[in-house]
Amino acid sequence: MEQVQVAEENILAALGRVVDPELGRDIVSLGFVKGLTIADGKVSFTLELTTPACPLRDVLKSQAEQAALSVPGVKEVEVQISANTARFAGLQRQRAIGGVSHVIAVASGKGGVGKSTISVNLAVALAMLGAKVGLLDADVYGPSIPKMMGLTEQPGASEGRVIPVERFGVKVMSLGLVVRDAALIWRGPLLARAIEQMLRDVDWGELDYLIVDLPPGTGDVPLTLSQSVPVSGVVIVATPQQVALQVAAKAAAMFAKMGVPILGVVDNMNMFICPHCGKESKIFDAGAGHIEQMGLDLLGSVPLDGMIVKDGDEGTPTVWAHPESPQAAAFRSLAQAVAARMSVVSAAAHSPAA
Repeated sequence: MEQVQVAEENILAALGRVVDPELGRDIVSLGFVKGLTIADGKVSFTLELTTPACPLRDVLKSQAEQAALSVPGVKEVEVQISANTARFAGLQRQRAIGGVSHVIAVASGKGGVGKSTISVNLAVALAMLGAKVGLLDADVYGPSIPKMMGLTEQPGASEGRVIPVERFGVKVMSLGLVVRDAALIWRGPLLARAIEQMLRDVDWGELDYLIVDLPPGTGDVPLTLSQSVPVSGVVIVATPQQVALQVAAKAAAMFAKMGVPILGVVDNMNMFICPHCGKESKIFDAGAGHIEQMGLDLLGSVPLDGMIVKDGDEGTPTVWAHPESPQAAAFRSLAQAVAARMSVVSAAAHSPAA
């Protein structure tokens, strides 16, 4: 029986029917298909996604395999997965941090909503999903990242630059690693200078994401960050309480005025799960519905849970300490949602119409 010759254009036509639902385009026009080879009925190529934390990687890989197998003459398909996190094209590129593709701020309108807990678990989850991640503690007056990441050593120095401390696959920088328990009594100009130094005088290396844990509110530090570097997007953390969500909306409005894309809202402490009977109890009376009413996207929900608190106090984020737990799954889901949303925003910024 004569072997059917497989043409490259037929493979690409078949793969062109596989659409990334987040970006709304097919994987061929998006440039995801790399290194296509055809030999003796075997088709091989790499699917280069926009983020290592893509929540649809397995779905897209399976659909691409099935599409290629549907072409007459194809006997075998081999698909490798890689990622290329394109640098954010928004704002002025001259203000970018060398080697950092995306700066993602984690903000809140008020304190006590678990912003730092979200920041550390988001950063570690992204790293565990394969991304290169940095974590900057910009909450100068109340730096809690060192405690939550179990850090005691001071950052190093090389050739006039600060070397961040690494923990759980994440590069970390915080003034709390330098000043320890001393109280900082600084006004706006000193705060701005400190943030600038931690952004630009630290050797972050090549990062897909630099997560910045901001102080609560709409003061000097969020303004300095927005004006100092091209912030790719901001994640707003709030509890499902009407007053907290109203204040969160103000924080979102501030970033919108600064031209920073709002990736969405984390509904933190959305419910309490009793460790004895397993019953779910809602502590607050608001939630996803109120977030949608504000015109903001819900990125994910995280429960109010004693294990998350204990892990933070002991210096090991839950997503690392208990990776198989439902709580860790919530953080991983959040990380994938943030990465997916960032890819959509970045693709829009890179498009000709942007």
